[in-house]
Amino acid sequence: MKRRNRRVAATLVAGAAALALTGCGLQPATSFVPAAAPGTIEKIDDLPDGAHITVTSKNFTEQLVLGKIGVLAAKAAGFDVTDETNVPGSVAVRQLMTGHDADMTYEYTGTAWLTYMGHKEGIPDKQEQYQAVKDEDAGNGLTWLPPAPMNNTYAFAVRKEAVDELGGITKLSQIADLPKDQRTFCVESEFNSRADGFKPMLEQYGLELGGSGDNGIPKGNVDILDTGTVYTATDRGKCNFGEVFTTDGRIKSLGLSVLQDDEGFFPAYNVAPVLDSATLKEYPQLADVYDQISPKLTDAVLQELNRQVDVEGREPADVAFDWMVKEGFITKA
Repeated sequence: MKRRNRRVAATLVAGAAALALTGCGLQPATSFVPAAAPGTIEKIDDLPDGAHITVTSKNFTEQLVLGKIGVLAAKAAGFDVTDETNVPGSVAVRQLMTGHDADMTYEYTGTAWLTYMGHKEGIPDKQEQYQAVKDEDAGNGLTWLPPAPMNNTYAFAVRKEAVDELGGITKLSQIADLPKDQRTFCVESEFNSRADGFKPMLEQYGLELGGSGDNGIPKGNVDILDTGTVYTATDRGKCNFGEVFTTDGRIKSLGLSVLQDDEGFFPAYNVAPVLDSATLKEYPQLADVYDQISPKLTDAVLQELNRQVDVEGREPADVAFDWMVKEGFITKA
């Protein structure tokens, strides 16, 4: 009863905000999704009338797209859905889930392990990281479904026209083979100072920041830039290697090539559907709904969906809808 009361309270808050807008003849933009009908995600036959779930997400591009995918999938399956996507900050979304005021979100394994659970080091092996998070969060009343292939972790990218100039480089380990003056980097200030960031990454690959030996990276070879500037700086040749996130749409739009982390330094940040365990027990069919979608969520797919929002200016709900229709998960109503 306590769990249901909290959910009702959260729904009333969302409803009050919606009424404030609809009273003026407007629809809240954050809760809009195009009308959808079932596709390969079929309406659950024995779903009781009024079956309800709340879907939440954070408020950056990728999370907005994933959140709308979560909403559309539940609607196609026949649920009455409260759309609480576009929540400011990871902590607020986590509180909605652990407080059992939301039923579903897409979350990153590395974020849960390092940020929410407080572990000091991530686990590079994707399956091991997922299993560790799944096991620990079971005690919080949350169930992690199998993760998607997409892994939104740190990486380094090079502009494609420079790949051949740098000896056909495809892996981070090959940077050590380059002349010292070609080992140039663009990084954000946070990554430069993180305990699991730039300096330890270089050490993992046999390089030393500020070192004078053959494995050295002169500090003058490193540009510390504001968030987001790294992508354009790398594309324009300010540096050969720019720090990026692997599913960022600018990788595709700028024609950057991501280097393989062949020594497995960066933690795994695979995204997975996370469900309230009590909700999943009540509606076990939800696992089949979201398990259909996860295998299709690859780095390349999210790069493209993110690009459509960030570069073309499309609404996340429309981007999510068109992709789900294309994949056959839903159909146009």
